[in-house]
Amino acid sequence: MSKFKAVVFDWAGTVIDFGSFAPMGAFVETFAKFGVHVTIADARKPMGLPKRAHISAMLSEPHIAARWTSAQGTAPDESAIDRVYDLFVPLNEEVVSDYCTLVPGTLETVAYLRAKGMKIGSTTGYTRSIMERVLPIAAEQGYAPENLICADDLPLGRPTPIGMYKCFLDLMVYPAGAVIKVDDTEPGIAEGVAAGCITVGLTLSGNEAGLTLAELAALSPNERAALHEKVGAKLKAAGADHIIETVSDLPRLIDMLER
Repeated sequence: MSKFKAVVFDWAGTVIDFGSFAPMGAFVETFAKFGVHVTIADARKPMGLPKRAHISAMLSEPHIAARWTSAQGTAPDESAIDRVYDLFVPLNEEVVSDYCTLVPGTLETVAYLRAKGMKIGSTTGYTRSIMERVLPIAAEQGYAPENLICADDLPLGRPTPIGMYKCFLDLMVYPAGAVIKVDDTEPGIAEGVAAGCITVGLTLSGNEAGLTLAELAALSPNERAALHEKVGAKLKAAGADHIIETVSDLPRLIDMLER
């Protein structure tokens, strides 16, 4: 048995969709429908937030707000956020099933955790409708956590701790310090910090690195180490207690923490 009672994982960039690519094209295409050019880098910047908050953050960027005003004739407001969100969600639903491959090491890590008597929870910035596409594909690959908190399940999402509090209830685990939150984004780490959990940031499988498995494999050892440190610094600034490259490294970290 472990001194830890549960691990709560994020989804995209953590246990599925290496590099977190599913939402990228959907954001670019959605904004284009309003005559507003955005880049992949623009779309990645607020990643980890609930998707409506993500859109709000993008529209708050001065260069995107200026393009919106030019294209739409008025500055972006709450109505603009709603209009973008209403188009984005169906687009993301359409493409997400193509990005559900498990991150290497996920099943082995889950088996390790279950063997130690730990429960597996999950939170996500995706809506429930998007996750309804993801869950069966993940399950077919052998990954089925014991709960799921989506961005639109509760009135308050990341970076507040409310989703994590619901995980505690769903999993019947306490105290917060006996729960590990694993995420690849700053809002996802902040969610765990706010709840009082041990937080673990993933540097190479997620949004900040933004690389495919092949692209990561092509890096030299020095390039890989530099990327790990660069992304790790951002996640530590968001409150991560520990940083590892991918979910496959979690068992080794837990063994260390238990010693």
